[in-house]
Amino acid sequence: MAGHHAPKTASNEPPKPPTHTPTRKLEFSPTTREQNIKAMSEDVFDLVVIGGGITGAGVARDAASRGMSVALVEMQDFAQGTSSRSSKLIHGGIRYLENLEFHLVFEALSERRLLFEIAPNLVHPLRFVLPLYKDSRVGMFKMGLGMWLYDALSMFEAPELHERLNAYESTERLPLLQRRELVGSYVYSDAYMDDDRLVHETLRSASKLGAVAANFVSADDAQFENGKVVSIGCTDKVANKKFNIRGRHFISTVGPWTDEVANHLLKDWKNILRPSKGVHLTFSRDRLKLTEAVVMAEGKRIVFGIPRNEMCIIGTTDTDYDGDPKDVSTTEEDVHYLLNVASQYFPGAKLTAKDIISSYAGVRPLVDDGSETESKTSREHVIIDDPRNVTFVAGGKYTTYRRMAAQTVEAALKSFSLEERIKFQRNDTKVALNDKATPSKMEEAELKAEHWAAQFHIAKEAADFLAARHGMEAEDMLHAANASGSSDEILWTVEAHHAIHHTMCLNLVDFYVRRSPLFLARKDHGLPLIALISRVFAQELGWSDSKRQQEAASVQAYVRKELGWKQAFGSTDASS
Repeated sequence: MAGHHAPKTASNEPPKPPTHTPTRKLEFSPTTREQNIKAMSEDVFDLVVIGGGITGAGVARDAASRGMSVALVEMQDFAQGTSSRSSKLIHGGIRYLENLEFHLVFEALSERRLLFEIAPNLVHPLRFVLPLYKDSRVGMFKMGLGMWLYDALSMFEAPELHERLNAYESTERLPLLQRRELVGSYVYSDAYMDDDRLVHETLRSASKLGAVAANFVSADDAQFENGKVVSIGCTDKVANKKFNIRGRHFISTVGPWTDEVANHLLKDWKNILRPSKGVHLTFSRDRLKLTEAVVMAEGKRIVFGIPRNEMCIIGTTDTDYDGDPKDVSTTEEDVHYLLNVASQYFPGAKLTAKDIISSYAGVRPLVDDGSETESKTSREHVIIDDPRNVTFVAGGKYTTYRRMAAQTVEAALKSFSLEERIKFQRNDTKVALNDKATPSKMEEAELKAEHWAAQFHIAKEAADFLAARHGMEAEDMLHAANASGSSDEILWTVEAHHAIHHTMCLNLVDFYVRRSPLFLARKDHGLPLIALISRVFAQELGWSDSKRQQEAASVQAYVRKELGWKQAFGSTDASS
């Protein structure tokens, strides 16, 4: 973002009050995107948010719930950066106790409790086993104190309180676990989630509250008046058209790109980040039979083994990263490291690189606090309120995104009048993201799945899958898609139709990677479904045959690129 020239639309007067009137939008589709970009180019917004990951989505929802007019732009797909490349956990963070970050743990556990209520289709309780060995840095007694503290910080409202197991009980619970020198283990509760879908659902909720958002819109430069940013120049990368968004205040939520954006925008910016690379590997649940998550200590690092419906995840690495975040990738060294850790804890599994289905790499936007190592760097966030009309937020834990968003909006409101600060002081983000996926609606969907299976001619397993992911919205999805064919064909037709119309999905790669578990969880990465899924996109978006072929090729190219490390292990086909 560069350039200090005033836009043609600017004047020497303060910006006029917003002309955008919030409306409830039930769709969040490519058509919505076109309408939103038109509104962005015409209206003046209270807040303009740059960055469509979980923090930006949270800020948009928080501000819109206060009655503010909000525009959000994302240069790639929503959640394409760090927000879809996490360990996919909602957790307080056991290891933060060792760093004495009690406030961070308490805050995270409070948010975990709330997320069970507002997003039960996305956040699910999970038991974690923490085995301890004779050479472990922390013994059973000290870890026991930590477990009581963890339960206390959760106000004793965890799905289940912790358990202490001896060595025999530990291996009965987890037969794969390394038995040699095992002293015992502790079992405690946290949660796993769908990180990318949590972004999409948060944005859908923000949209219903009146926020306007668009993916594939880059923020290119800024226009100043009287030393303050009054608008940003943007490019619609789909239509290849430029436009300006006028705003009363601007918020940067670009994660690992924070320093890059700030240096373009503010010439005297001092870098604040210590980016850290995290890599995860995925395995078939049949190949790595974990019934509960496992916490694996590797020196001062923590690696998780996380079972979930579709797969088992092993990760993460935690190493300093100084490259462009968009270029981050899994390396041979990363694979060796994670396989080595997994083999130490699950020697009987005899895991090799050939067992790995997929991998993903991301960059954490950690704030540099001078820590000796990247793993010791705090996960606390920082909010920087620049007097030039821009608020920056960076760092933080995914689990506390909602609270972080509220603090960011409140920081931005300091630049508004007292009357407006009073008007916009109350947010309303403790309500369900999707009113058809509340806890009671999830129970109703679970009971109705068998009926849906018979009514829509799909397998009970497919109906259960839809019910667990979407609650009672699954019924609307099955009706709207009006699909036919085999159970698998109907399932993915329904998911593709929903992704287009309710998550602003514009292409096949984004569907395969951030709207479904196809790329990460299936051995074939869903490639045999390309013809079917591309047909749905063609019907809904008016694609030509050549466009369908181009999109199919993009998916195959993505798989080859992301799994390029497989060639180092003797595989010539990264998609195999």
